[in-house]
Amino acid sequence: MSEVIPIGPFHPALKEASHFELEVKGETVVGGDLKFGYMHRGIEDLATKKSYHSDIFLAERVCGICNVVHSTCFCETVEALMSIEAPDRAKYIRTILFETERLASHLLWFGVGMHELGYDTAYMYLWREREHVMEIMERICGKRVNLGINTLGGVRRDITPELIDFVKGKLNILEKVVEKTGKIINEDSILKSRVKNVGVLSKEDAEKFCVVGPTARGSGVDIDVRRDDPYAAYSKVDFQVPVEEAGDVLSRVLVRFKELIESAGIIRQAIKNLPEGPISMDELPFPKIGEAFRRVEAHRGELLYYIKSNGTNRPERVKIRPPSVVNNNSLLTMMLGEKLADVPIIFASIDPCLSCTDRVTIIDVKNNDKKTIPISKLSRRMTNC
Repeated sequence: MSEVIPIGPFHPALKEASHFELEVKGETVVGGDLKFGYMHRGIEDLATKKSYHSDIFLAERVCGICNVVHSTCFCETVEALMSIEAPDRAKYIRTILFETERLASHLLWFGVGMHELGYDTAYMYLWREREHVMEIMERICGKRVNLGINTLGGVRRDITPELIDFVKGKLNILEKVVEKTGKIINEDSILKSRVKNVGVLSKEDAEKFCVVGPTARGSGVDIDVRRDDPYAAYSKVDFQVPVEEAGDVLSRVLVRFKELIESAGIIRQAIKNLPEGPISMDELPFPKIGEAFRRVEAHRGELLYYIKSNGTNRPERVKIRPPSVVNNNSLLTMMLGEKLADVPIIFASIDPCLSCTDRVTIIDVKNNDKKTIPISKLSRRMTNC
C-alpha cells in the first residue's frame, strides 16, 4: 500500500516555495507530482512598462545569483536590435564577470549540496572560501549581488592593472579551494555512496526533457552555448566542456567541479589578453522595429531572451526562458525508485531556481480547466480590473 507525502509549499527544507506530493511505498518513491508557481512577479510584463535602460536593472533582479547572466543576455539582445556590438574590451570584461559569477554560483551550490547531505563542515568551508569570489566582484563592480556592470553598448566599469593583480591573487587562493573540493568529492567514501547511482537521468530522458547545462552534461549531452554559439569574448578563449556519462547526482557534481577549474582558466586568459580601448559606446542608435533573440550559457544552462521592438524607447514584448523551466521537468523521473531520504539531494542536484521559473496559469474554477492566454488579453484584463 502506498501513501502520499506532501512537502511544501512552505517547509524548512525548501529554500524557495514549491509543492511536492510524493507517493511512497515504504521508503521508495513510486510516483508523485511537483507543483511550482508560488513566486510569480510579472517581470516580463513589467519590462514593457519601462525603458530599455531601466530594464537592464530589472533583468538583473530575475535571479540574484545570475544577475550578470541576465543583464548580459538582455543587453546583447537589445544591441542586436540596434545593430551594434560592444567594444572588445567590454566583451572581455563581460566574460570575466560572467565566469566570476559562475564560480560564485557553483561554490554556493556545493555548499548547499553538502548541507543537504548533512556534511555541514564542508558546507561552512566552501561558503567561507566563496567570499574570495565575492570580493573580486565587489572590487570590480562596487557591489556583491546585483552588480550593475552591464549597459547597452558596453560596461559601466573598467578593470585597472591594480585590479588585475588583485584578481590574480584571489584566483591563486581559489584554485587551492577547488583542489580541496576535488579531494572532498573523490576521497570521501561516505559522500560518494550518497550520490553515486542516485537520481539517474539517462541521456535519452535528458534529450526528451530538453534539459540544459550541468544537468544535460551530467547525462552525456555535450552542449554549451559558450562553445556552440559564442558571445562576449568566448570565441577568443580556450576551454573544455566537461561531460559525464552516468547521469546520476555524482555526475552532475563532477561536471560543476570541473567547470570551477575551467572558469578560473577562462578568467586568467581574459585578464591576460584584455585589449585596450573603450569600455562602452558614446552614442547609441535607437532600437529598430523588429525582433531579436539571443542566448547565453547561464550557470544552470541555456538562458534565452526574446525582445520585440515597436520603435519606441520601451520594448513591446520581452520573453525570458531560464534554464530551470526545462530542467525542473526532469525531477520526477530522477526520483522514481529512489529512497525518500535521497529526494533533497536529487532536487538540489539540478540547482533549481524557482524565482526565475514561475509563470501564471489561468484556472477556470467552474469547469476545473487550466489554460494560458495571450499577453495582450492578459494586459487588457489587468487594465479593466
